[in-house]
Amino acid sequence: MTATRTRVQRRPVHGVVLLDKPLGLSSNDALQKVKWLLRAEKAGHTGTLDPLATGVLPLCFGAATKFSQLQLDAPKTYIAIARLGQTTTTADAEGEVLRERAVDLLAITPEVLAQVRTRFTGPIQQVPPMYSALKKDGKALYEYARAGIEIERPARDVTIHALDIVLCKDADGRDALQLTVTCSKGTYIRTLAEDVGEALGCGAHLRSLRRTDTGGIGVDRCITLDALIAMPEAERMHVVQPADCLLHAHTRITLDARESGRFLTGLRRRGDWPDAEAVAIYGDEPRALLGVGHITSGELIPDRLLSPLEIQQILEGTPRA
Repeated sequence: MTATRTRVQRRPVHGVVLLDKPLGLSSNDALQKVKWLLRAEKAGHTGTLDPLATGVLPLCFGAATKFSQLQLDAPKTYIAIARLGQTTTTADAEGEVLRERAVDLLAITPEVLAQVRTRFTGPIQQVPPMYSALKKDGKALYEYARAGIEIERPARDVTIHALDIVLCKDADGRDALQLTVTCSKGTYIRTLAEDVGEALGCGAHLRSLRRTDTGGIGVDRCITLDALIAMPEAERMHVVQPADCLLHAHTRITLDARESGRFLTGLRRRGDWPDAEAVAIYGDEPRALLGVGHITSGELIPDRLLSPLEIQQILEGTPRA
């Protein structure tokens, strides 16, 4: 006898869940689990974390998905542990060991680490790893890598805003480095760990990775998946943050009811506002987020707008700031 599956009754959910992604789960798997727990209709994440990585993963639902690109582009901070003396096929713990070298800890002085830190801080170039989701002729690089095919990859420009390197031991008690990195979009921490290991002359590969901040959202504000699962269903919506938690760096502008209606149709508005690249626009009666835009020469120009239905649903049921 075939068991019948219970159909989940989906509902509109608008906002953001700040998730502390667990180890071993892909970003999409984490998203689908939370989407199911909330019974949400529409969802998206703000940039992937490898299954090996843990930490901050903002998940967007409903209207908040319109602002997910802001977090994709935001600087991110990681704490990485890189084992010295070994390089692997994937540059992390999931790959096979390619080469082993002796580690001379006496040669890795604070002065040497300072030199390496300087070398890898600021604008740098990285060659993306073969085991990555980047596409070549419509096919992910990791697919070529699994087939034993090496594809030439052009170096990419990234920026390391801050880097701290200290000697430590990994979870297995092996010699390692702890890298605390704040970097731009597109940075591969695996590649950075590997390159730092080569600069020290002994090689390295990533053993663990934790994202502690993305765009000003720290891991201390996040909830674990286990905690969300353990909650009674009626309480889970309290975890959903307003969509504008992603807009803390935006200038705030409030429009009256008449101007709000016109702005929501996509019309530009004029006022005595100074130029601004990122503006969050609100209506005042009742107060509600209308969308985001920018100001040029006193003209407020919409970039992404919420629909009247989304605004109504938010006012009726989704938590607001």
